[in-house]
Amino acid sequence: MAVPPVQPTRAVATGPTGLVRTLGVSLMLDVVLGLLVAVALPLAILAIPNTISVVAALLPPDVSQIEMIRAHGLALPAMALAVPLAAMALRRVRAAPVLVAGLALLAFADAAGGYAASTTVVGVLRVLHGIGAGLLVSATLVAVWERSRLLRAVWAGALAASLLTAQALALWPLDEVDSWKVTLQPYPILTGVALVLAALYLVLWRRSGEGVVIGFGRTVSGRGRLLTEALPAVGIAALAVGSTFDWSPGPVVLAASLSILALLGLASVGVVDGAAGRAPAYTMLAVGVVVLPTAAQVTYIELGGLGGPGLSGLWPAFTIAGVAGLLAAVLANRLGDGAMPVVTAGGLVVVVAGLCAVRLLLPASGGLMLILPFVLLAVGASVALTGALRPAGGGAALFALSLFFPAVLGGFLLGSGIQVARLKEATTPQALVDGFVGALHLWALVGGGLVVVVIALGAALVRLSTAAAADMTAASATTGAAREGSPSWPEARPERDWRPEPRPGPGPGSGPEKTAAPPVVVPPPAPSPEDDPGNGPVHP
Repeated sequence: MAVPPVQPTRAVATGPTGLVRTLGVSLMLDVVLGLLVAVALPLAILAIPNTISVVAALLPPDVSQIEMIRAHGLALPAMALAVPLAAMALRRVRAAPVLVAGLALLAFADAAGGYAASTTVVGVLRVLHGIGAGLLVSATLVAVWERSRLLRAVWAGALAASLLTAQALALWPLDEVDSWKVTLQPYPILTGVALVLAALYLVLWRRSGEGVVIGFGRTVSGRGRLLTEALPAVGIAALAVGSTFDWSPGPVVLAASLSILALLGLASVGVVDGAAGRAPAYTMLAVGVVVLPTAAQVTYIELGGLGGPGLSGLWPAFTIAGVAGLLAAVLANRLGDGAMPVVTAGGLVVVVAGLCAVRLLLPASGGLMLILPFVLLAVGASVALTGALRPAGGGAALFALSLFFPAVLGGFLLGSGIQVARLKEATTPQALVDGFVGALHLWALVGGGLVVVVIALGAALVRLSTAAAADMTAASATTGAAREGSPSWPEARPERDWRPEPRPGPGPGSGPEKTAAPPVVVPPPAPSPEDDPGNGPVHP
């Protein structure tokens, strides 16, 4: 049998020098991608906070503050809608061009922010911010999926740190500014650095010739699943926009709770890869609901005007927590695949511990007291995300990410409803401060309970899936044993519905059911049940 020659790869064909060059490009690509993730993810998450109310006094007199706040808040609904569409695109095209496109859209919205002069323009730019951020987060996830597992851990750690620090990063440039437009372009230099890294990544990616398209979901059912994923995002985005029109706290809390329950139901029944896909879906949902809304409330309460250390006093705690979360994700990534379910559940338990620390230790007048809750939240979120994404397939990861930003939006709505309900009766400055603190403590209790429910639900579904798999295995074994104990004549018949391939016979006159004489070293075949015992094989 002739074997076609195997064409060597480009690196092997060029010899050891080409192989070393290819390995060098691959290593440099990993380094650049890691740096890009560390810079781009904070930029993307930075688009979420709505900080226009902080500089509302700088708005032109003819601009409505309520309408400007509503327009500025369109970024997160746009992100929630953009991620399922980006996931659909990333199943057909490579991640590198989508990554560069998302970052370029963010940069364009930043640059155009300096020319915004009306509420409509601000709304359009914030929508572009949200779309660009959604493309960027989705593309970075797929980009690290094409590389080593270590980069997945870096992505998880960077996402956790970005969620923890997003509100503080959004407020930092607004100190003593003289223009409200700074809210639309808070870090132009960082955006430029990210663009340079993205261009370098694109060049190295093209030189390496690597990169895959996540090829699942190309069928109609896969596209239908993605459309199903987009429906909750549409609903919760409409809810978020509608709640800005003088809704009372009760309906907001009820609608936000129902939306989170709907997302939890979708994570249970709409998963990719079956039971293995539930872990990333549940984890993304839990982390999205609690981490950023909690960090945002803590940041506002710890500002200097409310008796806290202020932003300058928060940064040591943020820095320590971010580094600890990244190191924890890298260390968790070194464990085996069998330990990942325990790692995921353990990470979520640490998140609950962080919420308990928020309730027990905050507010604090010094920044050192913030280290423990921030470290617990960052480490727990990064470890849980690492453990959930490590054994998951790319389709399950994209599905989980499509639930992430709707979960963040639902968490903000629920936390805002609780906060407004507590502040409604405040008539003095001290009552206002007490209302903020009481809302934070109640939110920590609600968020911790939600994470506990997610942990319990995930464990119960895993147990049910394991029991169902064991029952199916036992049933298959019983069926197989029954078949072996009672011979089935149709299985022993030589006739088949398909025509067998011709085999060498003693002569051209041999029928299809005749068997050539076996060699001496091979025992003769057993007689067929349809053979005549006295006259040999039965011929048609």
